[in-house]
Amino acid sequence: MKKNIVAVYPGTFDPITAGHVDVIRRAAKIFDEVIIAVNGNSLKNKKPILPLQVRVKLIRGIVKNISKNIQVDIFRGLLVDYLKKKKVNVIVRGLRAISDFEYEFQMALMNRKLAPNVETVFLMPSEEYTYLSSSLVKEIVGLGGKMKDLLDRNVEKTLKKFLKIKK
Repeated sequence: MKKNIVAVYPGTFDPITAGHVDVIRRAAKIFDEVIIAVNGNSLKNKKPILPLQVRVKLIRGIVKNISKNIQVDIFRGLLVDYLKKKKVNVIVRGLRAISDFEYEFQMALMNRKLAPNVETVFLMPSEEYTYLSSSLVKEIVGLGGKMKDLLDRNVEKTLKKFLKIKK
C-alpha cells in the first residue's frame, strides 16, 4: 500500500521570492502533498512588512499555477505542534549557502528533540537563487531597485505599496 507523504514548508515568506518558489516546485515533485505553512507568530527577530493575510494571498496566487498538490495554511505557535495537528512528520527547508546551514541545522535538531518522529529535508534552490533572500529583496525594492526574474510582479507591486515606493 502506497503511503501518502505530506511535507510542510514553513516560513514567514515576507515576501515570497523566486528562490522560495523554486523550493516549492522541487518539493511538489518529491512529496504527495506540500503544505506551505506561513508563520503567523509575532517574532522578536522578524517584523514582517507584509501583513499575514497579504502574504497568504500572494502565495496562493503563485502556487495555484504550479501544482494541485500544494496548499497554503497559517500556523501560530511551535511548528512541531502544527505538524502534530496536521499529522505530518516532514519539514522542508531551503538551504542556500553555508551561512544558512548552522541556523537550519540547529532548528532541525531542536525540532527533532521536541518531536522525535519529525524529519527535516533540505532542498537547495537553483544556483541562480542561492544569494536571494527576503531581507535582500526588501532592501533592494525599498531603495527603488528592480527585481526582474527574482520576484513575482504582483509580489513586487504589493511590496512597493507597503514600503510606500512611488513608481
